[in-house]
Amino acid sequence: MSSRTGASRLQTLMLCLLLTAGATCAADSGPNPAQHGLLTENVVLIVPDGIRWQEVFTGAEKALLNDKEGGSWLDDKTLLENFWRDDVAERRRLLFPFLWGTVAQQGQLFGNKAAGSSAHVTNGVAYSYPGYNELVAGFGDPRIDSNEFGPNPNLNVFEWLNGQPDLRGRVAVYATWGTFGDIFNRQRSGLHIQAGPRPKTGKLSPRDELLNELYVTTTLLDADDLYNSFTQAAMLDYVKEARPRVLFVGYGETDSWAHSGRYDLVLTAARQVDRFVEQLWNTMQSMPQYRGKTTFIVTTDHGRGSGPVDWKEHGIDSPGSDDIWIAVIGPDTPALGERRDVPPVTQAQVAATLAAFLGRDFRQAAPKAAAPLPDVLTPAPHAGRGKQP
Repeated sequence: MSSRTGASRLQTLMLCLLLTAGATCAADSGPNPAQHGLLTENVVLIVPDGIRWQEVFTGAEKALLNDKEGGSWLDDKTLLENFWRDDVAERRRLLFPFLWGTVAQQGQLFGNKAAGSSAHVTNGVAYSYPGYNELVAGFGDPRIDSNEFGPNPNLNVFEWLNGQPDLRGRVAVYATWGTFGDIFNRQRSGLHIQAGPRPKTGKLSPRDELLNELYVTTTLLDADDLYNSFTQAAMLDYVKEARPRVLFVGYGETDSWAHSGRYDLVLTAARQVDRFVEQLWNTMQSMPQYRGKTTFIVTTDHGRGSGPVDWKEHGIDSPGSDDIWIAVIGPDTPALGERRDVPPVTQAQVAATLAAFLGRDFRQAAPKAAAPLPDVLTPAPHAGRGKQP
């Protein structure tokens, strides 16, 4: 964020004093994160749908690396070569090389229950829409109990940030699932939302025209859920052209392949998501606006069940579906790595955390929202901060 001149600050103050709603004006004036000792000026929330904490922290599950329980089409030998190593640390890094090679070294990861770190949803449903609402509104809403709920009545942190004068038009949503139009309440929020197989309109580049053609001619596994690669291409183009300050990215294939009973493709899609996150990170770090000034929060909307059948499903009938994981990396996050023996954290804490990295208190506008995550934000300068590449 560019710093204001003394004159512009004085003008803003005088205007606020003249208005009867002076407190509201001050809240909307757009605080500079540097005023709070923060280096973060941009925040990205990335959510790969339904990736279990077990895969994140222990890698592939050997009992599912077969056709009978895992529904895999690859032969067992190839599955083991691609996804299995006897050492847990090597195995999980094989599946998530960026998460464990960069995020774990420079940031923090919550959610390894075996290490005394629990992360969970609070919505009591453990389905996608209720989870996404909890992530962006800051609380679990009992009214939202299905994926077909319709337009979200709750204020979300992206909408709220987009209403700040210095961020207006700099907040965007890119996701594979068309339902994000409802989750972020497209009509009310006014956010830039590219969700599902919805062709881009307006002035189109040749690349835009190609993507639009692919949207309408590709046979999808789910008619309202794009493949991750299509969303990734469109999102990267948008980042380079529009340079948003706040960005949501949602990837859906991991959940779709799990519901289809294809564990081999769940793992393949999870590894590809890790590459997509790395690609976005490297792209942003190559741009002056983002380099050393950008925080990523990576998490999931729900967990899944366990065993030979329940790994395919999630919800209250599949125990373990409320267990998730959360990763954070950025210039204001101490490099504490994999968190161990810490108090539980929740999905509801993500919304206020995102706003806090920009020096703002979302809970003033949304009192139901949970408090930010602990220990992930330490104003600069602080010792032990991981260096960004």
